[in-house]
Amino acid sequence: MKFGTKVIHAGIEPDPSTGAVMTPIYQTSTYAQEAPGKHKGFEYARTQNPTRNVLQNNLAALEEGRFGICFSSGLAAMDAILKMLQPGDEIISTNDLYGGSYRLMVRIYQKFGIKAHFLDMSSPDEVLAAVNEKTRLFWIETPTNPMLNVIDIGQLCGIARERGILSCVDNTFASPYLQTPLTMGADMVLHSATKYLGGHSDVVHGAIVVNDEKLAEQLYFIQNAAGAVPGPQDCFLILRGIKTLHLRVERACQNAERIAHFLKQHPKVSKVYYPGFPEHPGHEVAKRQMRHFGAMVSFDLVEDNYAAAERVLSNTHLFTLAESLGGVESLIGHPASMTHASIPRDERLKVGLTDSLVRLSVGIEDVEDLIGDLEQALE
Repeated sequence: MKFGTKVIHAGIEPDPSTGAVMTPIYQTSTYAQEAPGKHKGFEYARTQNPTRNVLQNNLAALEEGRFGICFSSGLAAMDAILKMLQPGDEIISTNDLYGGSYRLMVRIYQKFGIKAHFLDMSSPDEVLAAVNEKTRLFWIETPTNPMLNVIDIGQLCGIARERGILSCVDNTFASPYLQTPLTMGADMVLHSATKYLGGHSDVVHGAIVVNDEKLAEQLYFIQNAAGAVPGPQDCFLILRGIKTLHLRVERACQNAERIAHFLKQHPKVSKVYYPGFPEHPGHEVAKRQMRHFGAMVSFDLVEDNYAAAERVLSNTHLFTLAESLGGVESLIGHPASMTHASIPRDERLKVGLTDSLVRLSVGIEDVEDLIGDLEQALE
């Protein structure tokens, strides 16, 4: 089954009780039992919900996996993975990643004796040098947020597997339409489904997909025991958004390519971060492991300070100044003061995240209008 067919049909059947083509919202907290312990597969809505089950099956199919596990947010999904670790365990992660992921690892789990190392994961030698007998998890973002570095998924997950280390790829920026990490050797793939999967900026949601049954059992146990589950309305909205995932991401990628080339030529822009440029250090890897180069673009201004960035950020009309990404609408953001403010400034600067860096989530509007909006804001 091709991807465009999977988003409509994979894991989805007409509702058995009514024949409804669209999966119903099972807005219930509990289920009647014929006798103690005798039920129809559903006991309590934290544990199971028919709407959530359909979404979990659909997500598993999109990621070429066997088991989907849904959560109330992307960070709740990440939290479930980190709950599988023990005090003394260590994580190797990229030095350029979502600020919320950094905050969870450093501000929450570090005090429980779980240490994270942040380094350039595009360098296998640097990763190998950091591996020790306590390493239990590789946490991989690719493309990274917000510098859009590209990490070789197959290479890194191969290193992890050879050493008995779990690997998880945060696939939020790419979506399963652009890359499927499980097919490249990852043990787990994670999404903030709030972003491209939902696609309409109207729901917060998270998901993990795995192939290994024992790993799935651990995550289902944590999902139920810790209780950070999504409601049926949220699952319905993600299912609805997924049906146009391929169409939305395709159009957004086309728009992002045009915008990246426009910014590259603009005299007030000093550097554009976009994996589609041949000179991008991760271009060849991206070309090999992604369908397109994504719809995220970051850029630095020639006038390298917050005031210059603020002038641009405050003067767009079609690009909305807001957190998040992956919706049908185009967003503009300032990572240093918004999505990555929880990362110390010195750490941000080490990876090139300057005070003038601007991040774009390119939507599906007419690209000429978007370019015009950026042009007037830069001027």
